[in-house]
Amino acid sequence: MYCPICGAPMLSHYSANKPVADFYCDDCRSDFELKSRESKTAHIGRTIADGAYKTMIERITSLRNPNLFVMTYSNWAVNNLMLIPNHFFTPSIIEKRPPLKDTARRAGWMGCNIGIGDIPDSGRIFIVKNSILEDKARVMDLYQRSLSLKTEKLESRGWLLEVLKCVDRIPTNSFTLNQLYAFADELHAKHPDNNFVKDKIRQQLQLLRDKGFIEFTTRGEYRKT
Repeated sequence: MYCPICGAPMLSHYSANKPVADFYCDDCRSDFELKSRESKTAHIGRTIADGAYKTMIERITSLRNPNLFVMTYSNWAVNNLMLIPNHFFTPSIIEKRPPLKDTARRAGWMGCNIGIGDIPDSGRIFIVKNSILEDKARVMDLYQRSLSLKTEKLESRGWLLEVLKCVDRIPTNSFTLNQLYAFADELHAKHPDNNFVKDKIRQQLQLLRDKGFIEFTTRGEYRKT
């Protein structure tokens, strides 16, 4: 597997039981974790199981989480291989699983699921899709484009990506500000301390315009790019 970030021809494998990552790039020093599962369908699904909830949240909040490969396979053939860059991870996409019962060996331990369906389209970069290998140059270009969304402030990252996901959910290429306002209650539920959600939506739309993900066409109207 090549490095989708810098294009180096081969990733290296960490020694067994590395707690954070599975692969790394010798050239750009990027880390990658692999989550895979057997699947008879072409769909990659909306969630994928991960490890301890507390550990995952600590990794995200400390900005130390690796990039993620999500792979599905059947009959020893890869159906899908998706890259999720680490700057698309926020606590809101991590779902708690029920704690283990008192009778379990690790009673009380709580795992988590990664809600990959809650990640914007720009953060789900296919390397293999429906058993078809994507062009390497396109994969790298999509990653480079996604870098403009990177921010070190976790709260700012959350707002930007959540509004971008709302934009993705609008089925038409052109959309209005009122269509985004329809998501205000949903966004307020995620950010209950913010009582100016519509102002925040407008602010994030300006940022998405500056980063080249949408265009302003006329007053209150936008177009995806």
